[in-house]
Amino acid sequence: MTPPPADGRLYEMRVYYSPQGKFPDILARFRNHTTKLFEKHGMTNVGYFTPLDNPDSCLIYFLSYPNKAARDSSWKAFGNDPEWKKVVAESEKNGKIVNKVESYFLHTTDYSPALQIDQKGNRVFELRTYKTTPYNLGLLNARFRNHTVKLFEKHGMTNVVYWTRDNADDYLVYLLAHKNKAAGLASFASFVKDPAWVTAKSASETLGGGPITENIRSVYMVPTDFSPMK
Repeated sequence: MTPPPADGRLYEMRVYYSPQGKFPDILARFRNHTTKLFEKHGMTNVGYFTPLDNPDSCLIYFLSYPNKAARDSSWKAFGNDPEWKKVVAESEKNGKIVNKVESYFLHTTDYSPALQIDQKGNRVFELRTYKTTPYNLGLLNARFRNHTVKLFEKHGMTNVVYWTRDNADDYLVYLLAHKNKAAGLASFASFVKDPAWVTAKSASETLGGGPITENIRSVYMVPTDFSPMK
């Protein structure tokens, strides 16, 4: 199989939290204004999601840019746009609707499939974040490159995209797609029992002198109605 072309774009994952009762206002502002203004200023909307089990807890979304300089220029223009300032003023008449923002810059790994921003629908996404033990991101990437992504496909999971964090040598962040959460859990249950996975895991941990991950976080997500990716 021919590998996908290298994706040199910079991606950004942003997570927005709202004060109690304000989350619908965040969604309305993005739906009606923000995503269009992002496009106006040269940003690419990739996907917008809410956690499946706690949908009002936060908005998780992904943007892409040609590079960091383009990103900074786009955000500066966006922040200074009179239309955006008007939207903020109108949406915050009754108080702030965002009280915390997290931002992470991401780079696509060499083994990631080419990211398809499409609307297949009727699927859930799983955001998985791995923190490695010191100096073992290379071993984790090798395990995914040579074994894991193929085994995920074998067990019915769809590989969407794989990233590493900018300026962090101990994080792998990736997206999977499943028919639903139950299907995702069943796929992982069969995956971890696969002898090929057991062998690959053991081999990588022998090279790493023990476990090569120290924390794994999984969040099942559903796309918002305005998400380009569904």
